[in-house]
Amino acid sequence: MALFRSVSFAVAALALAWGCSRTEAADEQDATAVKPSELNLYTARHYDSDLALYEQFTQETGIVINRIEGSADQLVARIRAEGAGSPADVFIAADAGALRRAQDAGVFQPVSSAELEARIPSALREPSGLWFGLTRRARIVAYDSSKVRPEEIDDYADLASSRFAGKLCVRSSDSVYNLSLVGALIEALGTEEARAWTRGVVANMARPPQGGDRDQIRAVGAGECEVALTNSYYYLRMRTGEDEADREVTEKVALAFPSLGGQGAHVNISGGGVVATAPNRENAVRFLEFLASQNAQAHTASFNSEFPVSDDTPWPEGIAPYRSFVAHPMPVHTFAGRQSEALTLMTEAGWK
Repeated sequence: MALFRSVSFAVAALALAWGCSRTEAADEQDATAVKPSELNLYTARHYDSDLALYEQFTQETGIVINRIEGSADQLVARIRAEGAGSPADVFIAADAGALRRAQDAGVFQPVSSAELEARIPSALREPSGLWFGLTRRARIVAYDSSKVRPEEIDDYADLASSRFAGKLCVRSSDSVYNLSLVGALIEALGTEEARAWTRGVVANMARPPQGGDRDQIRAVGAGECEVALTNSYYYLRMRTGEDEADREVTEKVALAFPSLGGQGAHVNISGGGVVATAPNRENAVRFLEFLASQNAQAHTASFNSEFPVSDDTPWPEGIAPYRSFVAHPMPVHTFAGRQSEALTLMTEAGWK
């Protein structure tokens, strides 16, 4: 009996030890198991065309995209609040000024990528690789083709001339697109000329600043004003979209590409960078490289009417007539850093 108890104890001990070793092995295996590859995207872009790109990226790479949307400032605040534990891998915004604000908030880490540097011109990216332009949009002029001759608006300075007194429609001064334009004016012409321009714009306003870019274009079509500032892709989307009323507006309203200081039209970007605390850094870089690819550029040009950043990208029929426009060579990071100065000038001028 004593021998039996000893043997039974030994067997039980062996079983317990075996069970423990199996549990530990299982735990270790679970810990080292390959988890689904993912990417956490914080984006201030809200276009349906982007969703198709995200799906294509997942199909090609197996990397699942977890998307958080919001305004650029909301997303920056969220990343800062999350601190070192932020799950954000990539931050995308629809303006160089917004990217610069994120940069100043410490959102980005530098990226060195031969692919990105080859496909994105140096003027369209931050010099140290903190963020990269992925699409282009020109801030130009929509005009009533029955009342305005193209040569009357071949320079941004014309918008501040007495010719357009009471005939100009614009968005508010806190529009990031307008802030970037005025920042570019400061960079190109100096503070005093930019100040005079903002005062001239305010004097020429047909109504208080209101609405978005499409509203400015519609106001021109309705005869409320003769000229208006707009981003190119808003007009082009109206021209090729499904809304019949908007298409009719663009039959009366034309698009002009004025020059800044004789060097070409002001061009802004939509772009992004890798977040400083990105837990999936390799996936993040791979995603930016995908967005800079010829296929992704062509897709965005086709479905959102934005201009490609790479010269080898074909321009679809809807935007092809504008391919020959001359873009100002100013590096986008220069005017992106002048938004606070721009807001000061605009506020002083009474631009609400």
